[in-house]
Amino acid sequence: MLRKLMIGTLASAAIALAGAALAQGQFGTAAEAKAMIEKAAAELKTNEAAALAKFNKGEGGFKDRDLYVFCYDMNTAKFTAHGANQALLGTDVKALKEKDGSPLGEKVFNASKEGTFTTVSYNFPKPGTTEPVPKESYVTRVGNQGCGVGYYK
Repeated sequence: MLRKLMIGTLASAAIALAGAALAQGQFGTAAEAKAMIEKAAAELKTNEAAALAKFNKGEGGFKDRDLYVFCYDMNTAKFTAHGANQALLGTDVKALKEKDGSPLGEKVFNASKEGTFTTVSYNFPKPGTTEPVPKESYVTRVGNQGCGVGYYK
């Protein structure tokens, strides 16, 4: 009887841990988002046009689960890259609003500073959902490009 109880307890623990590990791996982490934006900044410094093309296609490690690079021209505020929503290309980043009307795009745009990685907190729906949840993006500026990578908290 004790043996069956022990086996049942161990099996339950294994299932619970596997479920937690699976849920954890579904979305990118803060560390992974920061690593991606650092890699993107280095790529932009090497060849801006090639970097933007990679970001838009999600090639070269610039799309991983819910992590992707988005960029906008710091002179025009128009999206130049978006690894998750190509329909945003050419639109004004400053026009983006959170569901409650907060100026999401302006916050991101204004936080983009050369040589630093700044975090911007906001609420945004997870892929496949419509209800906003806490999200944070690392943003930076490289030349005329402002770029970011966001992760869900």
